[in-house]
Amino acid sequence: MYGKQPMGSYVFQILNGGILLLLSMLTLYPLWHELALSFSSMEGAMRGGFFFWPREFTSATYQVVLSSSYLWTAYANTLFVTAVGTVLSTLLTASTAYPLIKQGLPGKNMVTFLILFTMLFGGGLIPTYLLVKGLGLVNSLWSLILPGAISAFNVIIMRSFFVNLPAELEESAMIDGANPLLIFFKIILPLSMPVLSTVALWEAVSRWNNFFSALIYLNDKSKYTLPVMLKDVINGQELAKMTGELTNASTDSVIAATIVISILPIICVYPFLQKYFVKGVMIGAVKS
Repeated sequence: MYGKQPMGSYVFQILNGGILLLLSMLTLYPLWHELALSFSSMEGAMRGGFFFWPREFTSATYQVVLSSSYLWTAYANTLFVTAVGTVLSTLLTASTAYPLIKQGLPGKNMVTFLILFTMLFGGGLIPTYLLVKGLGLVNSLWSLILPGAISAFNVIIMRSFFVNLPAELEESAMIDGANPLLIFFKIILPLSMPVLSTVALWEAVSRWNNFFSALIYLNDKSKYTLPVMLKDVINGQELAKMTGELTNASTDSVIAATIVISILPIICVYPFLQKYFVKGVMIGAVKS
């Protein structure tokens, strides 16, 4: 009968769905475990083992963690780096990628080659640190923003998207008297929301989780971001201060609560950008 699938197709779909479900559970369980552990009492957390729900539910851990001034300082620094860095990187990346689609741009091939060259070869850690130090950015939050403001990979992704935009839109705008800047900000960028949102999401996640650069460039504790703060908490340097008045939760619960609070904002942002993210990651997969 037309449209009837063979038995092998049904078996494949069932096996494929089962494997994907298992992989999803294995991926999500560590996060769920930390969430359950953060709401568990001291006795329940110290028993360890495999569990899905909080043992002897308590919110005392979150009361202690949220009262830490160190947490809010790191939160403010991370929000600044993520917000400013994401906006700046997305704008600079779009401004770099858009001219590369122009046929008459002098030196376009050389610029494209230099951008691709940086994807294969880099200066390394020591030259990069010396450059950041020479620019006076050490122990500054700008050291987490400016050195990686433009990603060569993201430039290529945006360029691939801009190439597929109808050239007639720009031509008609120029006939109406629009200058290149007006065309870029009023026509090109609004039509490029899928790729802009995708790149912005990549940049936001990268900057929110940027641990290595913060560990190298930041010396003042008041400049620390959330990943460095988590390192101090996990290593026990801040646990004594945070758990000084805590009597109903273990140190493991404090660490778990800090982890949950640290990753919560980036998880909440993702659903709003998911529809653009799905479109953006398909750029270049199918050439029209």
